[in-house]
Amino acid sequence: MDDSQLIAACKKQNRSAQKALYELYAPKMMAVCLRYCQNDETARDLLHDGFLQVFTQIGSYSGKGSFEGWLRKIFVNLALENYRQEKKKFDFLNDYGKDETDFLDTPEDDSLDIGDIPRQELLNIIHGMPEGYRTVFNLVIFEDVPHKEIASMLGITENASRSQYFRAKTLLQNKVQSILKKKYL
Repeated sequence: MDDSQLIAACKKQNRSAQKALYELYAPKMMAVCLRYCQNDETARDLLHDGFLQVFTQIGSYSGKGSFEGWLRKIFVNLALENYRQEKKKFDFLNDYGKDETDFLDTPEDDSLDIGDIPRQELLNIIHGMPEGYRTVFNLVIFEDVPHKEIASMLGITENASRSQYFRAKTLLQNKVQSILKKKYL
């Protein structure tokens, strides 16, 4: 069964088609969830909630554009909603956004020298970042969202978004350099 047949069957609430769709896309969507979550358990919860949302909203998928892109948007939005809820609990701006203008004069160079560090190791570094850093970094790097839009999505200022991104890049670069030094010494 190809994607269009699977989608059509899912629109008719065919359970075996839903299972097949889940099995086909769950690994990729889990990767999306893990990029935005602090832990595996939360990511699994988001994956579950995301597929519930997919199966209830699949009728709104028009067939225009990539189905995987449509799925990704649902999961990213769900992860961002989770982030906003967590943000209320932990008051993100008090912990990380006090001095938003510290890094604004630094040119924004998106290139990172990551050498030949394995992908999983990089993902582990990103996963270990503070939540605010990780969320903004993921939105900029993986979703190509501009800072103005990130600010609106997260309820922060554009300057705070830029600052978080700069700090995330710096943290990542420092960890990568440390790993490379150990590797080549």
